[in-house]
Amino acid sequence: MSRDGRLGVGIVGAGKVGPIIGAALAGAGHAVVGVTHGSDDDRVESVLPGVPFLDAPEVVRRAELVVLAVPHDELPALVAGLAGVSAWQIGQLVMHTDAGHGLGVLAPAAAVGAIPLAIHPAITFTGTSMDLRQLTDAFAAVTAPAAVLPIAQALAVELGCEPVVVADADRPRYAEAIATATEFSRSIVRQAADLLAAAGVENPRAFLSTIVHSSVDQALTDPASTDPGGVGFAP
Repeated sequence: MSRDGRLGVGIVGAGKVGPIIGAALAGAGHAVVGVTHGSDDDRVESVLPGVPFLDAPEVVRRAELVVLAVPHDELPALVAGLAGVSAWQIGQLVMHTDAGHGLGVLAPAAAVGAIPLAIHPAITFTGTSMDLRQLTDAFAAVTAPAAVLPIAQALAVELGCEPVVVADADRPRYAEAIATATEFSRSIVRQAADLLAAAGVENPRAFLSTIVHSSVDQALTDPASTDPGGVGFAP
């Protein structure tokens, strides 16, 4: 880490999440030193202009903070594989963004002296710059060893989020809550849109937009409210 607290950040995972995390940290004054190739390098270049594309071991070797933003099932093999080529470094911060994994998945890196952090920003990423605005209104689940928890919380703040500490043992329940909220919402909207389309309503998703947003807002501010009349049903 440099004297002013700025870090060289490496991004492993060039899907929707990793480049946005890199851009947010760059906006906080950190330097993104490398990113791995993904399926859409042009999009990554637009989010992280001028950042070199490197293979994963080289990204890790150059970075003081490594951000691992890969699918849930790929994370264990990635961490172990990088340990197998001696990529991890003593004192290096290693942060993953997965909701379900805690610190255990980073054990191969921690075993050689890297510092494990789990930070999950609770937004649905699109992979575009609009995510940077979403981050400023979001919370982030933060899990870290007690000695370095303030570092993890500070990184969440630098992403634009409000950090919420989630115990390592509670990460599976946290992940289930996030999955329930996102998948159930998508399923219900799809079902309602199909019913409206069958009823002859044009552009059913636009039709649903206001009532869905207002209903969710009401549920979040007053979860005890069950009055169907409030959302336009007959009393």
